[in-house]
Amino acid sequence: MLRPGGAEEAAQLPFRRVRAPVSAPAPRPTSPDGSRASARLSLACRLLLLLLLLLLLLPARVDTSWWYIGALGARVICDNIPGLVSRQRQLCQRYPDIMRSVGEGAREWIRECQHQFRHHRWNCTTLDRDHTVFGRVMLRSSREAAFVYAISSAGVVHAITRACSQGELSVCSCDPYTRGRHHDQRGDFDWGGCSDNIHYGVRFAKAFVDAKEKRLKDARALMNLHNNRCGRTAVRRFLKLECKCHGVSGSCTLRTCWRALSDFRRTGDYLRRRYDGAVQVTATQDGANFTAARQGYRRATRTDLVYFDNSPDYCVLDKAAGSLGTAGRVCSKTSKGTDGCEIMCCGRGYDTTRVTRVTQCECKFHWCCAVRCKECRNTVDVHTCKAPKKAEWLDQT
Repeated sequence: MLRPGGAEEAAQLPFRRVRAPVSAPAPRPTSPDGSRASARLSLACRLLLLLLLLLLLLPARVDTSWWYIGALGARVICDNIPGLVSRQRQLCQRYPDIMRSVGEGAREWIRECQHQFRHHRWNCTTLDRDHTVFGRVMLRSSREAAFVYAISSAGVVHAITRACSQGELSVCSCDPYTRGRHHDQRGDFDWGGCSDNIHYGVRFAKAFVDAKEKRLKDARALMNLHNNRCGRTAVRRFLKLECKCHGVSGSCTLRTCWRALSDFRRTGDYLRRRYDGAVQVTATQDGANFTAARQGYRRATRTDLVYFDNSPDYCVLDKAAGSLGTAGRVCSKTSKGTDGCEIMCCGRGYDTTRVTRVTQCECKFHWCCAVRCKECRNTVDVHTCKAPKKAEWLDQT
């Protein structure tokens, strides 16, 4: 493997071209048809060579992603995960135990994404047996893509940090930097216990998640890197201080404290608010930064999610945009929010079905040791969005 800069240095090494004496072949008479055929063959060879050079020099964006690790569970086989770039594959092979944590983190952030958008037209639906996980919807540089990249990065940080502190990984443990004495609003305390190792979680997540974007180096990669960083800092934002008191009768004359991760729901709620306030931007001419998409728009800060393209309305099935539509989605007849039938169904109306649900109720504990419940039947009306008219649906597919 060449060290950094090795390829450029090798290209600049001085060399001497030596020509061996070659006797020129005797000229052979050629016909006009033969000359034209030879010229066409030479042109075809040159075009083929140019095409090969373009394929080597221009990296193509791969639709698949490391997100698929979450679907593999414990069966993480690095060579069989589609969409990994070489750096990600190297980390996968070197740290297989961390990859299991990455897979657990992927399942956790997907569940959180689906919770945050459960009442919206786009509800973070994943596609079974699809290596892209979300389908074509992530090809658009939209708010939804910004949120997914941010929360996926946050999920990896959270999972690896938690695994370090729980002793599940051999390469990391508790945070080694929280030592000595410190103070807060309540007074002085000693660092002790096992602080969650957020430093290692952030460092590994940055190396693994950002590897693909650093390889591509285009405007979309710049957007993804920014949103990845927002996700990592969101986890760090919600570290909490937990303490144990020492002293006579439990008084807090002495305290031992450590840093602990908050529940991932807090990170999800925060990034959901960032999604609502996401800033539309365009890349600068040098491709190194962002500028406001329109005059009068505010500039994006380091904590803002950023996006380039407006989102589709997600009302109808649109294969090109990756929209699954809202036909058949459950809605609320009385709500005025995004889960209400008027908004969720995009004005198409809704169908009402009367359903009888059986639940356990009036549960009692009987000594010893059983809980017995009655079955209660409750009849409710379930409202589901109507499908669009056939002509409207064909216009979108």
